Amino acid sequence: MIGRRKLGKQIGDLKVGDSFEASKRMDDRDLLLYLGLTNDSNPLYTQHDYASQTPYEKPVVPSVMLFGMVSSLVSMHLPGPGSHITQHEMTFPTPVFHETEVKFLLEVIALDIEENRAALAVTGYNEEGNTVIQGKLYVTPAYQPNSLTASSLENFF
Repeated sequence: MIGRRKLGKQIGDLKVGDSFEASKRMDDRDLLLYLGLTNDSNPLYTQHDYASQTPYEKPVVPSVMLFGMVSSLVSMHLPGPGSHITQHEMTFPTPVFHETEVKFLLEVIALDIEENRAALAVTGYNEEGNTVIQGKLYVTPAYQPNSLTASSLENFF
């Protein structure tokens, strides 16, 4: 346990074909939080006047923000708490605009038991069914704590 939350799946709990799906609306609030945190002032993300004069025609969601959503799904759901992304390859073939709902799908496509590593395919679709994110992640699933004191820290969270 980590505090009151269980660890995610360990490598032995995963199998090829395991998947997780979730949707997230790219609302202005989340976009402004991201931009404030990163101090990113790209006018393509916020200025309608500027974006209207580009091929995008309206402000877009930063691709790294989409990847952040994927990272959160890995950390919280598949494999879950205690996991860590060690490598990723992503493409963003279609821009995502503000207030668009994106459906994310993660799927385990390969396992390396000896290296404690899982490969996950990532796909995201917008409301029209267009692919907005596609790629592959390598993830180290949660390790089981092996010290006697590991469980004694539960009360401090």
